[in-house]
Amino acid sequence: MSDTTKTPPNTHSQAPQDQAQIEAAVRESVELDLPRTIAELSALVRIPSVAWSAFDPAHVAASAEAVAELVRELGVFDTVEIKRAAIEGEAGDSDAGELGQPAVLATRAARNGRPTVLLYAHHDVQPPGDDADWDSEPYQPVVRGDRLYGRGAADDKAGIMAHVASVRSLIEAVGPDFDLGIALFIEGEEEFGSRSFANFLRDNRDALAADAIVVADSSNWDITTPALTVALRGNVTFKLTVRTLEHASHSGMFGGAVPDAMLATIRLLATLHDADGSVAVDGLRSHETVTPEYSEEQLRAETGLLPGVSPIGRGTILSRIWAQPTVTVTGIDAPSVANASNTLSPVVSVRVSSRVAPGQPASEAFAAIEAHLRAHAPWGAELTISEVDKGEAFLVDTSGWAVREAKQAMADAWGVDPVDTGIGGSIPFISDLVREFPAAEILVTGVEDPDSRAHSPNESLHLGVFKRAVLSEALFLARLNARE
Repeated sequence: MSDTTKTPPNTHSQAPQDQAQIEAAVRESVELDLPRTIAELSALVRIPSVAWSAFDPAHVAASAEAVAELVRELGVFDTVEIKRAAIEGEAGDSDAGELGQPAVLATRAARNGRPTVLLYAHHDVQPPGDDADWDSEPYQPVVRGDRLYGRGAADDKAGIMAHVASVRSLIEAVGPDFDLGIALFIEGEEEFGSRSFANFLRDNRDALAADAIVVADSSNWDITTPALTVALRGNVTFKLTVRTLEHASHSGMFGGAVPDAMLATIRLLATLHDADGSVAVDGLRSHETVTPEYSEEQLRAETGLLPGVSPIGRGTILSRIWAQPTVTVTGIDAPSVANASNTLSPVVSVRVSSRVAPGQPASEAFAAIEAHLRAHAPWGAELTISEVDKGEAFLVDTSGWAVREAKQAMADAWGVDPVDTGIGGSIPFISDLVREFPAAEILVTGVEDPDSRAHSPNESLHLGVFKRAVLSEALFLARLNARE
């Protein structure tokens, strides 16, 4: 099903066509429209659009409609639709009848030989967690100092508004009758695994086809220096279940002779790392890269590392974050301390999350981890690995025309050259974009900074960073509109 709406006519007058005048008009528009843009962003933040299955899907639907209305108001798209696609099954088949969360798709055809750009962001957000950990209510946006606080204020509703505001500035600078082709894709389930993403691309391939793709879902180097993300780690996550007994037994009567599942799990997980914390799994590879200067003091400041706790791993700090593999235990199912009895646990389950270095296929990394676990299972413990999820790493070819244009736009907007940065996190759906649109240049940009705390309590957006990110994209669009 889709909600197709023909956009209303735009009443902006045609602006001067001299490129210098156009870019001056873009700058003025971004500045003057900033209060409106922040107000629109705040309205989106008020919608608790969590796509996870335990939350009300009506909020995600309301968020999609709110985004669609913002896009309709621009008045320059041929169609604005709210669409869903089937959820992808494990074997590549869609699950019977189950649809993903609603996404917004808007299209405008290119004219006179101009390129088409696809602008991506997502309107779903992470769950808020414990409200007590927030200094203000998660879905009640508030400005404190130079930051806007609220769930989704940075990740990624600010990415949506960067797209909306940059298109609006282009309209105000050149008028509605411009030549640049634009496809706008605002996803509704990125924080829930983008489960229908691949099918959505296939279902809407013609509408989404573009020469350049801007993924506004990353971060900047700091609040005064922009960044273009050129490397992303892949990911492998799974549930590991360790069993040693058919049933629980008395720890006093049999402890010392019978290995319990907790002990076996602890011993097994300890084999995944060397003494310095480096990953010790044969077959997990690193990516050779040169990294900017980044001190241990900066790491401590940005992560909250306690004074007596040392960093782990080998190599430069950024190579550990950007270009080396990790293995992290993110959850455990075991008897709680409050309910612990004097028994030998028969079974323990953990959630394992591994980040995969750029250049290594996720399936190869998973095979290496699985082989390691089975080879190191202590005392013959039975292992079950389930709920496997894999996402591919990403490396950008920085020699393309769109990369050059984007970097120059960032430099002009921020007043300093951008940094080529890696990100320790993963955006697995980028591999779907690469597969579906192999000729398109993919630009991973963002509105966040190291203090944004995306996914965490007190998530926030630095408003100066936001303004410069909007201006960067608006200049980029204006230059693409003039590109022969």
